[in-house]
Amino acid sequence: MNVTIAIDAMGGDHGPTVTVPAAVQYLRKNPDDTIVLVGIPADIEAQLRASKMSLGSNLKIHPASEVVGMDESPQIVLRGKKDSSMRVAINLVKSGDVSACISAGNTGALMATARYVLKMLPGIDRPAIASFLPTNTGGEVCMLDLGANVDCTAEHLLQFALMGSTLVTAVDHKPNPKVGLLNIGSEDIKGNEVVKQAAELLQQSDLNFCGNVEGDGIFKGEADVVVCDGFVGNVALKTIEGLAQMLGGFLREGFSQSFLTKLAALFALPVLKSFRKRVDHRRYNGATLLGLKGIVVKSHGSADTFAFLCAIERAAEEARGGMLNHIAEHIEKWHQAQQAAEAP
Repeated sequence: MNVTIAIDAMGGDHGPTVTVPAAVQYLRKNPDDTIVLVGIPADIEAQLRASKMSLGSNLKIHPASEVVGMDESPQIVLRGKKDSSMRVAINLVKSGDVSACISAGNTGALMATARYVLKMLPGIDRPAIASFLPTNTGGEVCMLDLGANVDCTAEHLLQFALMGSTLVTAVDHKPNPKVGLLNIGSEDIKGNEVVKQAAELLQQSDLNFCGNVEGDGIFKGEADVVVCDGFVGNVALKTIEGLAQMLGGFLREGFSQSFLTKLAALFALPVLKSFRKRVDHRRYNGATLLGLKGIVVKSHGSADTFAFLCAIERAAEEARGGMLNHIAEHIEKWHQAQQAAEAP
């Protein structure tokens, strides 16, 4: 299945210098797909010339006259920047001209604009930010929410679980993924009241609920989907990223201390390359805003070309896998089961 993806070419810390080369690399690997670069045409064309790529049937520019700053208020962006590259890209999703859109821009503005333009899927109260992380089993775990919702009810956590489970099924083709609830212990008595209530709802659902998962269980592969509120999820994510960067720094520092350590690094190069590949956070760039009537993927604002390419690939996988329809069907099925259970 061929897909068409809109890219907010102006978003992020680096703008077209990263987004355009990433789009070019994606099309060279996937020539049957189509990319629509949204933004200021002159800036995009300059980067296309630098990448030795010309416009064609599968690479187009859609003009937008405004750019959303990384520190701008979501309210100001919503009211005052209706022709921003971010909003125009989201509008293309709403109109059905593209299958998905990607932006490395301001997270708050992206969330607010996407929710305003696309609206929520029926049965979903709040959107959630979902991303994939590596596990020591060689697979991936989907974790959500990673920052969209600071305060959540038990029902919200159940909705996140339904969406995360469907995302894993659509993208990784796992028919019955294990769902875990992030908690401070594996016992049922652990956690606050919201988490305990969410566990009860998950046990009553048709999901493959495997119980509570502690922080270290995320990387052990104890669950395919790990659910938490946005405050806990964002703190965990930033801690994970910081730890990975620190370990990488320790290795570089240790192997560069002397001639002998540099020589040791040369012999250890294959192992170091393998280690770097497995823990490289750029490979997992691309967080999905679940719950919207459209596929929107958020890239890290500081993403380089390789990281942004990974975000494009993530959006394409979701579009190809029919993720949006699967979530809508799963939510509708759950609501019907709820109504049947409550009927006299």
